[in-house]
Amino acid sequence: MSYPVLKALHICFVIAWFAGLFYLPRLFVNLAMAETSAERERLLLMARKLFRFMTPLGALAVLFGLWLMFGFGFAGGWLHAKLALVAGLIGYHGWCGRLLKAFAAGENRHSHRWYRVFNEAPVLVMFAVVFLVVLKPF
Repeated sequence: MSYPVLKALHICFVIAWFAGLFYLPRLFVNLAMAETSAERERLLLMARKLFRFMTPLGALAVLFGLWLMFGFGFAGGWLHAKLALVAGLIGYHGWCGRLLKAFAAGENRHSHRWYRVFNEAPVLVMFAVVFLVVLKPF
């Protein structure tokens, strides 16, 4: 597969994965504020479906990124920083899965305000990754 095709696939799957990383914690905000069991169950269903959908998208984003890196070479400290941020995103994704399980078990321990702050982490990482990739500062 050519470099431009791989790069385009990587970017598409990254965008799709980030959409899930942005929206799932927003569902957690709503779950933390849910007042009825019907509302809670509807939001849990949405969150479960989103998590199941976004997990393979994230895996494909990582797979195509690794293919690019090992198939076409890699160099520069910026890439090491990007990889560290991607590792953090993978951890964040896993943390979202654990939080979803806690909601499903009725064991949520955080307020809707905590989830609002939690929701901002992938936005900050996205900005950092885009600037690293475009500017290649080191």
